[in-house]
Amino acid sequence: MKFRLLVPTRCVGIECGRASVLHRDAGASSTAFPRGAWERELTGNIMGRSRYKIYEQQAPHFLTCTINNWMPIFTRPATVQVVLDALAYRQEQRDLKIHAYVILENHLHLIAQSTALAAEISSFKSWTAKRLLEVLKAQGAERVLRQLAFYKKAHKKDREYQVWEEGSHLQQIQNDEMMLQKMEYIHHNPVKRGYVDNPVHWRNSSARNYAGEDGVLKIHTDWF
Repeated sequence: MKFRLLVPTRCVGIECGRASVLHRDAGASSTAFPRGAWERELTGNIMGRSRYKIYEQQAPHFLTCTINNWMPIFTRPATVQVVLDALAYRQEQRDLKIHAYVILENHLHLIAQSTALAAEISSFKSWTAKRLLEVLKAQGAERVLRQLAFYKKAHKKDREYQVWEEGSHLQQIQNDEMMLQKMEYIHHNPVKRGYVDNPVHWRNSSARNYAGEDGVLKIHTDWF
């Protein structure tokens, strides 16, 4: 199923395949997510870590990647570009499809799909962690580096720094309605934080793609 999501429009119903799509204006509040719409399996609490099991590898999933201790390292264009380059490479050369995304100052949200999603996200976080550290060191970001070292988990004895928080909180997208709810949440995140008045004004987001404008990252609009 393919269509364009007109982010800035006001409450217009558009029939699209199996779903009637409601569009909200930039100031509208996000739709609450149905708690029972996704499955989560908690397999223990080891050093504060939870495990989310992927039940259907090929299904789209909503996920979040957060910088350790919520350090705002993506206020630097060079660090944002590291993430964009890594995502673009995995779409062009590997098996990753990105349906929606937003990059904020200390975390990012994705709706992504792959036949080996857990492995792709693990590879993405590993590669970007190394590259982000290179950028931060080159820019002399000593305070940030000290924080990433200080908040490193005790069991990570094989490294000096910990860039990403553990886990990605994967949530399987069950249907069109849940997909649209998650997309709305992603695109309106910068608006909710007061950074912009309109989702398409946030550069590092797929809101522009769905509004028919050129985005900084290509996305896939075929969901299922």
